This record gives sequence, structure tokens and C-alpha cells, in this order.
Amino acid sequence: MRSLRDRLADVGLRWRLAGWVAVVVLVCLGIAFVAVYRGTGTQVHHEIDAEIAGDASGFTHSLALADPRSAGQAAQDATRYVRGQPFSSSSTLFFALVPGAPTSTNVPELFDDGPPDDGETVAKQDQENRIAARLLTVADGYSTLPLPDVGSLRLLKRTVRLTGLPASAHRVVIGVGEPLGPVARAQRGVARAFILAGILALLGALLGAYLIGTRISRPLRRIAAIAARVDAGDLHPRIHGSDVQGNEIRVLADAFNHMLDRLTEAFAGQRAFVADASHELRTPLTVIRGQLEVLTAQDDPPPEELHRVERLVQAEIARIGRLVDDLLLLAKTEQAEFLRTEPIDLPAFVDELWHANTLLASRRFHLDPVPPGTLRADPDRLAQALRNLLANAIEHTTPERGLVLMRVQHAGDDRIRFVVEDDGPGIPADERERVFDRFHRTDQARDRASGGTGLGLAIVDAIAKAHGGTAWASESPAGGARMELELPRFTSAQPHRTLPQTPARPASALSDGERAKIPH
Repeated sequence: MRSLRDRLADVGLRWRLAGWVAVVVLVCLGIAFVAVYRGTGTQVHHEIDAEIAGDASGFTHSLALADPRSAGQAAQDATRYVRGQPFSSSSTLFFALVPGAPTSTNVPELFDDGPPDDGETVAKQDQENRIAARLLTVADGYSTLPLPDVGSLRLLKRTVRLTGLPASAHRVVIGVGEPLGPVARAQRGVARAFILAGILALLGALLGAYLIGTRISRPLRRIAAIAARVDAGDLHPRIHGSDVQGNEIRVLADAFNHMLDRLTEAFAGQRAFVADASHELRTPLTVIRGQLEVLTAQDDPPPEELHRVERLVQAEIARIGRLVDDLLLLAKTEQAEFLRTEPIDLPAFVDELWHANTLLASRRFHLDPVPPGTLRADPDRLAQALRNLLANAIEHTTPERGLVLMRVQHAGDDRIRFVVEDDGPGIPADERERVFDRFHRTDQARDRASGGTGLGLAIVDAIAKAHGGTAWASESPAGGARMELELPRFTSAQPHRTLPQTPARPASALSDGERAKIPH
């Protein structure tokens, strides 16, 4: 058996909203009912108390005006007054107790100790006698007592001093009571009105909540349907602005569309990456297989042929190893432990890295002075990124006469910028934003025959982003490519002047003085 909670979890948004609205309406109606019900009873009680207080004052005033001189005369005056006030279930009870005289009242059966009246039983008469005794013995002030055939009775007792009577009889007790039936009737009327109004309000709230829930959940159902299509592999559907109402739903729809755009781009990039990686791996594997087939086709291959195939196979295996290493490095960039930062003495770090790379090729190398300071970064990853930039510049320049230039500039605040320029063929303007993509090659400057994996600049970009920096490409004043890597968390060792980033100019736009600064 499924629990109630599990069953409620399967209920749609519209019905859940209607249910919660119904609960809220019921709670509000209940609170209002209790407040009105009790308020009505309290108000009618106050009205009854005020009414019997007025009757008691009138009774007292009547006895005082009569100015009786004896207990019997006082009893007669009280009897005349109360006999003019007949009692019924909707009228007022009057009684007066004069010492030494019978009780004067408009309900004689309550104070009659004789046998039962016609049609009454002994038990009922005994009950009336007990109630009469309570009426006479209850303390002065307001009290509520049960009354046969009438229900509850609100009673006010007062002790009146009549100065004309003898000292033994001048204290007269009067009582005025009124049935509380109007209170019960008013409260029953409130209950009936609230029950009827509550049913109508509950039905209206359920209907309104269901319609509102239907309207609110329509774009959510649309999003759910699109999510189902996306889960099935279709990334093309989008949520259009006409399908949503309300700022919150529109924000959700925009975020959902943005997520789908990112997913589409990511899947496309993943497919391209897998295809490029497969192609990159297939090429050396094809070469290895072809060379082995050529070798095995010969019954007795000569030693020089064996050595040639060995060199080719080792070169292709090395190429595969470099590709796998680069792929593993790019995969690690998404891990939190990819970087191990520490303070780096920038001039010493750049000087050591520069001299190590100038031994790799014969070019016209030039390094501008490095601003003194400390950079907090991962020295191994930063060295790898800068080596990739320098290797890219070396690869695309001609031996002996090719220019490879490196500048390190304080870019303002706590940022440092590494600039590597060359005088090679450069990068077309429409390709500069894509050169940092994995396996991207330009027609003029990148080709598989050079032995590169197509991941060098992608690794530079990944290392830059891991440090919180950026990398981009532009045109060098020398006519070739200009690669820039900017990182934060640099602390300068001396006052500096911020160097703004200026757009690169072609070599034809340089003055003679500027050309003379480039080493030959």
C-alpha cells in the first residue's frame, strides 16, 4: 500500500493548488466563524445585561416611590409591580424577597413549595424548588442559572434599602432575570449563515484556484513537454515569449532556453571534439598499420627498411602520446585540484623559462624587461601555457630570420599580461576567436604535417580560465600573430603606470623608429 504522502506527490499542480487554497479558505472561515460566533454571543449578553440592569433599576425606583411603611405593604407594592410583568420564555423574570413576607414574583410556580401543579410530576416540582432556592441564595450581582422549559437564565440580584420599613425588614432583595434564548438563536443564525457562505466561498475558491492553477501551470507543462523532448535527444525546441506570462515564469523560460543553448553548444562541441580526437588518433594509427603491412609483405626486409619503419612508428607513437597527454590535461582542468598555486618571483621565472625555450630553435628572440613583482599562480601550469605560446610562435616563423618577441606588462590593479608576438603568417580576423578551440587549425598556419596536436592553444585558454584570467589573439605590429595571456593576483614590487590594452597595428603602419626597436 502506498502512503498518503506518496499519493499526494502524484497529484498535479492544479489540484494541489486548489487543495491548499481550500485549506487556507477553511482555516480563515473557521477563524472568522469563531470570532463572529463568540462576538455575537458576547454582544447579545451585554445587551441582556444592560436590559436587566435597567429593569432592576426601574423595579428599585418603583419600590422607593411607593415608600412602604411595613413589610406587608412592601410585599404588596412589589407584587403589584411584578404582576404587571408577565413571564414567558421571551420575557423577564422578576422577584422580590421582603423579610417576613412571601416572595413576590411573576413566576409563582418557581417559589411554590406546595404539591405539583396540574400536569407536573413530583420530580419536576422538586427541580423547580431547587432552582428557586438557588435564585434566592445566589450572591448579589450577575449570574447564569438553568431554568426549566426556558433554558439558561441571566440573573441580576440586588439588595435594596427601604428607609420607611422597620429595621428588621428594610433590606429587600430583588432579582431580575432574562432567558438567554436570544443568544442561542443569534449564534445559530450566525452558524447557518457561515455554513452557507463557507460552502459557497469554498466552492468558489476551489474553482478559482483550479483555473488559476491551470493558467499558471500551462507554461510549466509546456516546459515539461520540451524537457521530455530534450531528454529524448531533441535539442531544437525552445520556449517562446508568447507562451509564458509572468516575470517568474519568463525568467524560468529564459534560463531554460539558455540552458538548452549551452547544451546544444556543448553537445556540438563534444561531437566535434570526439570526431577530431578520433581523426587525430586514426591518422598515426593508419600510418603505423600501413608501415607494418609494407614490412610484413616482404619475406626478408633489409635492415635499412626495418630502421625506417621503426623511426616512423616511434614518431607516430610519440605523436599519439602527446595527444593523449594533452587530452588528459584538458580533462584535468575541470577538476578542483588542477592548480597548486604559490607565490612566483616573476622576473626570475620568466627569465629561466625564456632562456630554456630559446635553445629549442634558431630565431630572432627578444624579451622586453619584466616588471618586478610576485604572481600567485601554479608555476608548472603557467610555464606550460607560456611554452605553448612560444612554441606556437616558433612553429609559424621561418628559421634564422623569424621574429619571436615576448613582453610582460602590468595591466592595472593586480593583473599581469604576457604577450607573445611573431612575424609569421598571422591569424585571419575571422579565426582569432576560434584558435583556442580544441583541434582548431587555420589553413595558413596550422597543419597536421607539422606534428602538432591542435590542442596547444586550447590548453593555454584552459589554464588561463583556471587561474581566473583570459587569453585572446590579435594581430602583431610585426605582421604576424599576437597572443595575450592575462592573469590576476599580481603584486608589484614598485609603483607602476597602468598600460592600457591598445589594438595591434600592421607592420606597414609602424614608424621607422618603431621598426628600429624590433631586433634583427
